[in-house]
Amino acid sequence: MKRLFIDLDKCNECAECVVSCSYMYHPQPFVEQEAGPQKTANIGITSLREYATFALFCRHCEEAPCVSACYHDALEKQSDGHLKRYKMRCTSCKSCTIACPFGTIFPDFIPYLDSRCDYCLGRTDKELPQCIASCAYKAVEFKDVKEDPENNIYLIGDYLAVKSRKWSREEILPKKK
Repeated sequence: MKRLFIDLDKCNECAECVVSCSYMYHPQPFVEQEAGPQKTANIGITSLREYATFALFCRHCEEAPCVSACYHDALEKQSDGHLKRYKMRCTSCKSCTIACPFGTIFPDFIPYLDSRCDYCLGRTDKELPQCIASCAYKAVEFKDVKEDPENNIYLIGDYLAVKSRKWSREEILPKKK
């Protein structure tokens, strides 16, 4: 099955895919205002990149203190271990950020405003989505991919696959003999 594939190791967040996003339900990514063009918040590829980053950085704690810390029930731990964020419940109080023992919840990665990517379903047989066509680094692709933990490729949902370096633990102090 073809999926949108984001290689976070290649992505340098140049925002070319954001500017070119062809998501059919949002307004133009830039609107003309007196102060010049202003970026709008409703761009689908941005939310996908943020979701992918969050899903990989999260350490999937057994007890998930971030979920307990949320007063508005905006976070929920799913059966697969991933956190689901209900953006309409989130007030951006950042209590989850403070509660995370690993410091992996970055409020900047998941903004309060939501935008949904439709993965350009129904249009990919005709042409590549603009986020893929515009990526000079080939960090965003549309291809057949399966989960492969040995190569750090993970499936997130039905239509998204992400590649990133896996967490590793390195000793910073020499072991005592």
